Amino acid sequence: MNDLGHAAVSAEKAPRTERGRKTVRKLLEAAAAEFGARGYHDAAITGITGRAGVALGTFYTYFQSKEELFRALVRDMSHATRSHVAEAVRGAPDRLAAERLGLAAFIAFTRKHPELYRIIEEAQFVAEDCYREHYHSFVEGYRQGLAAAAARGEIREGPDELRAWALIGMSVFLGMRYAVWSKDMTPEMIADQAIDLVAEGLRP
Repeated sequence: MNDLGHAAVSAEKAPRTERGRKTVRKLLEAAAAEFGARGYHDAAITGITGRAGVALGTFYTYFQSKEELFRALVRDMSHATRSHVAEAVRGAPDRLAAERLGLAAFIAFTRKHPELYRIIEEAQFVAEDCYREHYHSFVEGYRQGLAAAAARGEIREGPDELRAWALIGMSVFLGMRYAVWSKDMTPEMIADQAIDLVAEGLRP
């Protein structure tokens, strides 16, 4: 999903060679497919290694257990999602334009990686600290962006953290509806209508 998956491996097991980093990437991608298809409890380490095309012993070179790999995967997916959205909004002329670009990018990313939803939701029960970390990391970046936009006069001042949670909540459910359940609108159409609601509200 991205090139930084080795950062999710514990320090003592972090790969030190390019070959090792590629192996960890294979394991993370295989884990996304296995957990996404079967869920955490039915997923098997042998299924992951089979998908990755590596020996069982190779798995234990980098991860101690299925749970440790799952935790690494959640962090890796979280990082990949944030990086994709950040790249999409780079150079946006103002905050509302950034919101449109970011939401469209999130919908498009989720359509390519629908397993993201199942894995993140399961993290709530398997690794709650990683689940909370996933959302708190999004909120912190959002909060800083909103505060900076308010300081530039692009949006009115307000409770940045509350606004961040509200906007992220909107993105999560729009992604569920229009990327996982159905794809009957383009990401750009979804973003235009949703951010119009954010900018103009419900007042007649």
